Amino acid sequence: MADGFKNCTKLDKASWKPASEAEAKAKAAGYEVRRSKVEGSCYEVYGVKEGKLYELFYSPEDLSLKHTIAK
Repeated sequence: MADGFKNCTKLDKASWKPASEAEAKAKAAGYEVRRSKVEGSCYEVYGVKEGKLYELFYSPEDLSLKHTIAK
């Protein structure tokens, strides 16, 4: 089910940083990364922290965290 958070950057995809860097940021924040994907113009990283699943939305432009959803 879509949550509607899809707008992280207007930058062309050719200029995006690698998705692996968004996963690395999530790991550095203490998340166990399960998977990631592109959602609209965001990197959506699925991670587990303290037994709870989270969806983390990163801007591929500067890898800033734009939104977090606890599942």
